Amino acid sequence: MSAIAKDVLKGWKVLVVDDEPDSLDVARRILTIYGAEVQTGTNGQEGLQIVRKWRPDFIISDLSMPVMDGWGFLFELKDDRSTTEIPVIALTAHAMIGDRERGIAAGFHNYMTKPLTVKTFMHDLLRLLVDIPELSHHFTPELTKEG
Repeated sequence: MSAIAKDVLKGWKVLVVDDEPDSLDVARRILTIYGAEVQTGTNGQEGLQIVRKWRPDFIISDLSMPVMDGWGFLFELKDDRSTTEIPVIALTAHAMIGDRERGIAAGFHNYMTKPLTVKTFMHDLLRLLVDIPELSHHFTPELTKEG
């Protein structure tokens, strides 16, 4: 695995929404190391409040959360003309056959499974971001540099 440039997400605003403190902490720490400005929320309702005040470049959202789950959060984002274009990556511990397809069909731009690990999180995330048309133009083939 090539080393990823430490500034690959410099200037990016990323919202991570998850009710599991460990997942939030891992995602926040790693994204920050790679230059992103990160905000976090513990459910979809908090996520919506953050999005309305601080427009992120993309969102990583868990699907199973109290108060408002990731599906409801996505619905609210897609229903609002000012947030409908923000790419959202689903994050879940559920990795059953068909889950990814259901998520994409519902409007998630991509799908990531837990657990989040320091070793693979950024490689997995960058692979997913490159596949999102709204974001792919930000990345070049020289996305990584040898470490």
